Amino acid sequence: MDIWRNLPPLAALRAFAAWADCGSMTAAGAALNVSHAAISQQIRALEAHLGLALVDRSMTPPTPTPDGAQLAEVARAGFAAMARMVAELTGADAARPLQITTSPGFASAWLLPRLGRFRAAHPAISLMLDPTPALCPLTPGGIDIALRYGRGDWPGLEAHLMIPTPLVVVAAPDLVRGIPADDLRALARLPWIDETGADDSVALFDRHGLQREGGGVVALPGMFKIEAARAGQGIAVTSRMFVQADIAAGRLRVLHEILNGKAYWLVHRPGVLRPAARAFAGWVLREAAQHMAECRAEDGGIATTI
Repeated sequence: MDIWRNLPPLAALRAFAAWADCGSMTAAGAALNVSHAAISQQIRALEAHLGLALVDRSMTPPTPTPDGAQLAEVARAGFAAMARMVAELTGADAARPLQITTSPGFASAWLLPRLGRFRAAHPAISLMLDPTPALCPLTPGGIDIALRYGRGDWPGLEAHLMIPTPLVVVAAPDLVRGIPADDLRALARLPWIDETGADDSVALFDRHGLQREGGGVVALPGMFKIEAARAGQGIAVTSRMFVQADIAAGRLRVLHEILNGKAYWLVHRPGVLRPAARAFAGWVLREAAQHMAECRAEDGGIATTI
């Protein structure tokens, strides 16, 4: 498909998108620094080019026709994406806060305790952190970097390995005293703790064809899940890196380790990162390398593998 030959005149499309966005010819003219008559002429030229009625002029004020509404939605999104990209490439968005997304568990257990070092090294960079289990889209003018758990295979994105870590099933020793680590049926009778928005325990039981037998599930934000497990309130499935110190100190007992080939990755859109994002990416990868070096220096015993 030859998109360049099939596109309508961009000046006319721009005028139409501005009218649909602003709600009136006068407001669109002010936004584009032209007269409202010029906006009207451009829209009529666009309708003639396409052979479609885009504006219902029988209404007061005029409104988009169904065809016009569809075209307006796509045109607004396209012009907005171009504006964001131009701002990003030219540095016009340099003052925009750096936007980072990651899971609540990773944010509370790993990122936040280290973030002071980034702030000390880069005090002029404003940062917005969105802790959510959802895979938020990375778009121009939106989220710059995601710190995600998975296999690094997110289509259309660049992924840089940070920290390989299996999942572990852990509990306070008193909660599971006398229960063999490999007796999942017995563990199914106890309470379990999941992170809000995740279903790690459900996936574990489904994998082994088991049903819970009396033990309920509590869903908590990531920052509270491990704390609740330490307090003996339930069994938790979590990244081993989050609880390594608790395991070493005997506060939590590893019941199983799930070798799933997953890791934490730094993820961003292809291309050159803006300076603030580049500074954060370099810093977080160095922190991850330091974390891995410290882990290799420790003795981490592994329990039953599933």
